Amino acid sequence: MYAVVGCNECSHLWLLEGRSETTQCPRCGSRRSYERRKKFVETDDVDHAREVRASMLASRQGEGEAFAAVDSFADLESTVEDGVVDDTAYLEASGLDVDELETAGDRDPRGPSRTGSKKEIVERALADLDRPTEDEVIDYASEHGVSAEYVRTALEKLVRRGAVSESRGQYRTL
Repeated sequence: MYAVVGCNECSHLWLLEGRSETTQCPRCGSRRSYERRKKFVETDDVDHAREVRASMLASRQGEGEAFAAVDSFADLESTVEDGVVDDTAYLEASGLDVDELETAGDRDPRGPSRTGSKKEIVERALADLDRPTEDEVIDYASEHGVSAEYVRTALEKLVRRGAVSESRGQYRTL
């Protein structure tokens, strides 16, 4: 059973499936018993319930006539299924080489040597290197595809947070 119900507080319309003791408006959160909700239609057909709600929303916007000219949900869905162009056909019609695009999509834009997030790479540099300087951490991270700017920012945050200490230009984890 499906019902198109309305909220007494904010006038929102939505579909309910089945019957529960209480319902909560998805827009304003007001909670009422199912029996106290205004039910505009109760039906076993979900498409019919969708049609009623859509018609009511269109009428509220002053577009009732335009909505009446549109096919039903079920008809529109079958029309869309028949008229959809798949990705490959679209790309080929655009003059693009689909195989080349798939190959490019498989490549990691960060480079082959990067493993882990940028933060993990900075933390790994601090763990792997013995009391490294900022430049040593930057060198380590750049080999793994992390920018120097990110490393500086990450080191500053780690020091501020107390996860890392810095003394005379050398860093160590705490």
